[in-house]
Amino acid sequence: MSENPSSRRTFLGGIAIGGAAAALTPASPAAASATELFERTGLLPLRDEMRHDGQWAAFLRDQDLVWERLPRQWHEGPFLGNGLLASTVYVPEGQNGIRFDVQHSEVQDHRPNIDAKYGLCRLPIGYLTLQPKGTITAVDWRLDLWNAELKGTVTTDLGTISFSAFVHAEREVMLIRVKPDAAERETTWTFTALPSISPRQITNPDPAYQPNPPSTLKQDGDVRLCVQPLLVGGHYVTAYQDVTRGDERCMYLTVAHSHPEESAEAPAVKTIRSALGRPPNLLAKTHRDWWHGFYPKSFLSLPDRRLQSFYWIQLYKIASATREHAPVMATTGPWLQPTGWPNIWWNLNVQLEYWMINGSNHLELDALTRTLDENRQVLIDHVPEPYRSDSAGVSRSSDMYARGARLGIPGQGQPEIGNLTWALHNVWLSYRHSMDTDVLRDVLFPLLRRSINYYLHFLAPGADGRLHLPTTFSPEYGGAPDCTFDLALIRWGCGTLLEAADTLKIDDPLRSRWREVLDTLVDYPVDENGYMIGAGVPFAKSHRHYSHLLQIYPLYEITWEQPDKRDLIEKSLKHWIGFTGALQGYSFTGAASIAAQQGKGEDSLHYLHELMSQGFIRANTMYREGGGPVIETPLSAAQSMHDMLVQSWGGLIRLFPAVPGAWADVTVHNFRTEGAFLLSAVRRQGATRWVRIRSLAGRPCRLRHGIAGGRHTVLGARWKDLGDGVIELDLRKDQEALVFAHGERDFTIAPVKITEPGEPWGLPPTPPPGPTTPADNDGASADLSLEGPAR
Repeated sequence: MSENPSSRRTFLGGIAIGGAAAALTPASPAAASATELFERTGLLPLRDEMRHDGQWAAFLRDQDLVWERLPRQWHEGPFLGNGLLASTVYVPEGQNGIRFDVQHSEVQDHRPNIDAKYGLCRLPIGYLTLQPKGTITAVDWRLDLWNAELKGTVTTDLGTISFSAFVHAEREVMLIRVKPDAAERETTWTFTALPSISPRQITNPDPAYQPNPPSTLKQDGDVRLCVQPLLVGGHYVTAYQDVTRGDERCMYLTVAHSHPEESAEAPAVKTIRSALGRPPNLLAKTHRDWWHGFYPKSFLSLPDRRLQSFYWIQLYKIASATREHAPVMATTGPWLQPTGWPNIWWNLNVQLEYWMINGSNHLELDALTRTLDENRQVLIDHVPEPYRSDSAGVSRSSDMYARGARLGIPGQGQPEIGNLTWALHNVWLSYRHSMDTDVLRDVLFPLLRRSINYYLHFLAPGADGRLHLPTTFSPEYGGAPDCTFDLALIRWGCGTLLEAADTLKIDDPLRSRWREVLDTLVDYPVDENGYMIGAGVPFAKSHRHYSHLLQIYPLYEITWEQPDKRDLIEKSLKHWIGFTGALQGYSFTGAASIAAQQGKGEDSLHYLHELMSQGFIRANTMYREGGGPVIETPLSAAQSMHDMLVQSWGGLIRLFPAVPGAWADVTVHNFRTEGAFLLSAVRRQGATRWVRIRSLAGRPCRLRHGIAGGRHTVLGARWKDLGDGVIELDLRKDQEALVFAHGERDFTIAPVKITEPGEPWGLPPTPPPGPTTPADNDGASADLSLEGPAR
């Protein structure tokens, strides 16, 4: 099978996204138009109350983060970013200046000859400090989601400073606009460079580690530069300039990097001067225009204010952290802090980070597909030399080019070899949500073929006649033969290769081998408590990772819709999540999604409440372990909410499959499903009222609509009833159908009424002292040792 590599190919970019009020396409030329159908039945057309910018601005204002007291740490304060340049904002404990951390997702070291956590890690840059003349006594800040801008005031014992800040959506420049009153006119800016060392060196010092050389300060005209050389060649440059315009001071900052050349100074200066050449209001407008185009691609509203706000903050967060052209998110996202995990982690983190882009209709954020496509030779070089002719893999941690340690050999120690296959499941999701056959043909099929080939070299028949796998490693538990983690990925991979070959009409010589594996691969090891880690290795200790449950979620190879598997799923979930001690935040998001597959919305909501109430999620919705940022958990919580509202695995769209009773009213709009459908639906007073489906690819559509009693009407397409609440819609590309309950007359897209009030995210004012003082919403998170097999 020949491979078809591509160079910086843009996938998924040409798919049309339709508006909410597009006309229903008739089922045939002889059928009435949608307008006529509505008129004949006395129905009103679909009304979208989220069509205009003013409606979005008002809705998202209710989701904003608000600070009424000083954020003292990165996980308490506002955060900004555009996938590359980023900043976290706070006033460090014991200090009086407002700190704007400077971070960039492409700034990394380039020493592949040492451990990737030290030699291929993201590197710290430095921070700006806005230093008032007086002592800060109060703050009033708002992270304006609609405009992706931090706005507010700082009050000192002398006066007041108002400011706004954003990292431009499309330019690598941060603009901070400051208006001090007369008493604070002497407010100053300083830039502090941080030592260019691996963040892991701070948390886990290695005596043999050699830091990069010290930085130097210089100027190019009025532009100030901090130049940080790298030990192995290349450098990164922070450029900044403070300009006074009337009563306003504007700080412009950018970061550029180059390797192995030292050529980043000129582009850094050019970026600053280009930004200076445009009025600040024009920069703000073009920045806001991007974000105003981003949010309306989908809409979701829940009656729980805290969770609804959390969801929209995650959308802001992921668009601030990644873009298709940016590096795959490191475990910290772009907001690097001292951490034991300053790289990309492939044994869970990357996968969870990107799941929410699919349902939210933001495939333009998919950096993972491009990264694997562009670095396939690196993936090939990851496997031992004898297997490079037909295999590929990725190590546990890597840099933005997927460079890391070489994979081990099954049966020799406890090698972790399934990470590329699992990452390719994300590529499969991008394909399934777009039906873009270029992704299937050019990226997924050739790389998955190689990834599965590596397994095939080591599968061997046992005395029972079944194929067995020598000892491999189950993240992050330990080693076992017939490791459940790997068996699940092998089954998914072989099945997907067969399906892809059929779709692409490829007569691959390995088809019979893939079929043989599916027919003869050993069953998953199971004991009285459910799925085991592997043969002879029970699940017997608290463990945050659900690596032994991938066949249930997210692969959906073992499902609740198989009645004979229900008891096994139930006891496996309870046994895993029932072990306390090592559970962490993403343990609860995984449990919530598995419960959602079971249709148990109350359980899913319980697990989300556990996540929110136990201090895992911090004041600004960030999450940390080991003292550093770990971005995948809050993003995966947003995906758990998706799983409660819409599921589309296995060729069937399931509407509102696991909605808890507390969510009596729900609106989803332009939710993207597998098969490349856009779904809009309303649940009112605990019942599904209507659903609109639009096909983007003209594929068959099977829908479990959830309208009670089978009393429903279908407009706009031919359809048939498949039983069990499922209908099949015959939709051509760009055709729509509307399914609604008998008697329904209200087809409105709008926010639902909040029935579960809650404080905004951020930091509320300090409550008065007393025995009834409530706990801070930024409770402590359990930190784990950084020396174990974790991450």
